[in-house]
Amino acid sequence: MRRFLDLEHLDDEAIARLLKSASDLEARPIRDTLKGRVLGLVFMNPSVRTLTSFQSGMAQLGGSSWVVTPGAASWGFETRDGVVMNEGSAEHVREAIPVLSQYADALGLRCFAGGTDLAADLRDPVLASVSGLASVPFVNLESAINHPCQALADWKTLDDLGVPRAGGRFVLSWAAHPKPLPLAVPSAVVTMAARRGMDVTVLRPEGFGLPPEVMQTAVQAAGFSGGSVQETDDRAMALEGAHVLYAKSWQAPTAYGDPNAEGELRAKHTDWCVDENWFTPAAQDARFMHCLPVRRNIVVRDEVLDGPRSAVVQQAGNRLHVQKAVLLEMLEDSDQENHQ
Repeated sequence: MRRFLDLEHLDDEAIARLLKSASDLEARPIRDTLKGRVLGLVFMNPSVRTLTSFQSGMAQLGGSSWVVTPGAASWGFETRDGVVMNEGSAEHVREAIPVLSQYADALGLRCFAGGTDLAADLRDPVLASVSGLASVPFVNLESAINHPCQALADWKTLDDLGVPRAGGRFVLSWAAHPKPLPLAVPSAVVTMAARRGMDVTVLRPEGFGLPPEVMQTAVQAAGFSGGSVQETDDRAMALEGAHVLYAKSWQAPTAYGDPNAEGELRAKHTDWCVDENWFTPAAQDARFMHCLPVRRNIVVRDEVLDGPRSAVVQQAGNRLHVQKAVLLEMLEDSDQENHQ
């Protein structure tokens, strides 16, 4: 495995192998398997868990890492082709990524959506361009439309919690937020849950349905696994018998790139803040999940986030274990290729 860009690029055997490896690494975290190996991390956007978990994971495996933050501690990176570079960015990825590939054994990139052109963001142009320029194993640290590291960690969390695959009911719910957010996590998570074989419901107010392209990918994943995918604005129906409520905000596709129209839509739904009433009586035993960071008492009330149903800290912890599994597989495969 030289590229970890999308969980859907992996077959069932590969996912199972990564999850088993992650559990083994959780039980025995300190190794020297990657001694002398270097991980390069390029963050075009902010991070807490992704940055620290990858650096910690690489250190626990005996390796090291460095971080580039274009436009902050380094030159800004230009990603567009054919552009006249007479503005802020001094370095183009066409030179930067091949050079950085010589300084590391693997590279990771975080590049959020532009948020103005839905069709363009669905194509994930920056990730596609940069991953094609890297000559070493490459990890998607969250892109315009995908977050495979989060999705794999969430899969492990569902396994750890004993949430059933066949017959398991997974609700991905839109939640209130003061600003429009990217589609990467909801896109990755809805497909992950469908791929796992669960019955998935996307709960959202009018105007906030996930793009048809995202839903189609999830439906195809469900078709292979025996799961199902549906969409509704009926909260009671969605939560009936749910095992998991996963809250996440995202920008309204119906007003994508129009902040005024999108803001007016969001302003109508400030009541979409998860509280304990959401779980009674339909889903009394459901667990609560969120990828973090989370806006307390806007996305979810303290009573839920600090209560026994919350799994958010466990989710975040699993980021470390699954990412170490990905790094081991990528770099061990790279070793085998180099010795052939």
